[in-house]
Amino acid sequence: MSPTVRIAVVVPHDMVLDHELWRWAPADTTLLFNRTPFTDRAVTLEMAEEISETATVEQAVRDLSAADPHAYVYACTSGSFVHGRHGERRLAAAMQRAGGGDAPAITTSGAVLESLAALGVSRVAVATPYDVALAARFASFLAEAGVTVVSTGDLGLGHHIWEVPYETTLELVRAADTDTAEAVVVSCTNLATYDILGRLEAELGKPVISANRATMEAALRLVGRTPPTAENLWGQAS
Repeated sequence: MSPTVRIAVVVPHDMVLDHELWRWAPADTTLLFNRTPFTDRAVTLEMAEEISETATVEQAVRDLSAADPHAYVYACTSGSFVHGRHGERRLAAAMQRAGGGDAPAITTSGAVLESLAALGVSRVAVATPYDVALAARFASFLAEAGVTVVSTGDLGLGHHIWEVPYETTLELVRAADTDTAEAVVVSCTNLATYDILGRLEAELGKPVISANRATMEAALRLVGRTPPTAENLWGQAS
């Protein structure tokens, strides 16, 4: 029997971590992926602006609409925060219209804000793989939403973010955290975090919100589902 819930996911052209999003999906939920057109830019402000053009994302949504998804997701952090809070809302609204108006739509950056609001968090540490300019734009986006960034850590990468090993990400998050942060936000859907989130939360004693975790939790809420429990996450068995 085929899954009963369909979530359409638009990702950047260089997305490699489709499998990580799948690991958050319950057994009755399928993910339908589409990508933005190829660009040879490095991961910079300019690239984020290019892949977040409304017409580009709308076309990707229309391409997915034939499958009658129950929700649409733009799974890109930088592409959804680069134009600020207003730009993120405009993009989500455009996606819903492009899909026909019936199915709701979210973006990764909007999902991060939802997660922080649900936790009652207003002071965060931020860990990103970005360069200084792109990381600063993310901090500005969070500030617009009333979230104060109290500390940061960045890797300064422009390519192959998906190749960052877990140990590097662990060190990045530890270095970014500070006692005054109520939670840590880990940006970029192309930065692998799935297997280390529990470890980090236990070690730091606070929530750790990764881009992919926030995206999938928000998407599943839209369709009346919740992620599998820790014991039953796909691929988690050792």
